[in-house]
Amino acid sequence: MANLRAIIIDDEAGGRETLANFLKLYCEDVELVGEADGVASGVELIKGIQDTIDIVFLDIQLKDGLSFQILDQLDNINFEVVFATAYNQFAVKAFNYSAVGYLLKPIDPEELKAAVERTKTGRSPQMKKRLEVLSNHFNNPNTFEKMSISAVDGIYFINIKDIVRCEGEDNYTHIFMQSGEKITVSKTIKEYEKLLTPVNFYRVHKSHVVNLNYMMKFVKGEGGYLVMEDGRMIEVSRRRRAAFMEKLRKLQQT
Repeated sequence: MANLRAIIIDDEAGGRETLANFLKLYCEDVELVGEADGVASGVELIKGIQDTIDIVFLDIQLKDGLSFQILDQLDNINFEVVFATAYNQFAVKAFNYSAVGYLLKPIDPEELKAAVERTKTGRSPQMKKRLEVLSNHFNNPNTFEKMSISAVDGIYFINIKDIVRCEGEDNYTHIFMQSGEKITVSKTIKEYEKLLTPVNFYRVHKSHVVNLNYMMKFVKGEGGYLVMEDGRMIEVSRRRRAAFMEKLRKLQQT
């Protein structure tokens, strides 16, 4: 029996039909209660039934604007948002920075089931903040200043420049902040390597990604290591050392 109520907002009839069929086939606990094809119709639909819906599936580009314009017109977002989009790799990075759910078109049924499962943890009171981070990344594509982190104990909104380093432990990553706070996330260190390398972070070891702005000293030698501003000594692995030294050389030239 369905216990989650959902709506779809997509300006392509074929996209709405495919997603509706997939929900019926693969997500028996989801009941589709409405569809819309644009910003204006989407706002009208949501405002009419907002207190009774659990999930809104949104395409980003609609016929009369961006779906962010729908969300901006809502005083309170008390439902989960999952974007279904054909946007490129940059968009994926923005979704990951903001900890907002997304599905890439063409939609994979297994990914859809996983997205629905993630919404069952309950409606997030911080969804609006997560969407603000996402919207900021789309409006400023070359500036990634903030990110949302879905940690094991809640959702954090942090300034990227305040991350000193990330340390991997099995399928978890510990994020160490300038303030001394440690945030533990159920994602691998590889995922944070992908997110943070473009913004002056570097993976110096299989277990460590560091913010190059917080390096104090690199100690050369057989067991070369970094000394970070928080006092931690981070080993630079043998196989990564040559590439890391080249990175340091380029930094000295800038």
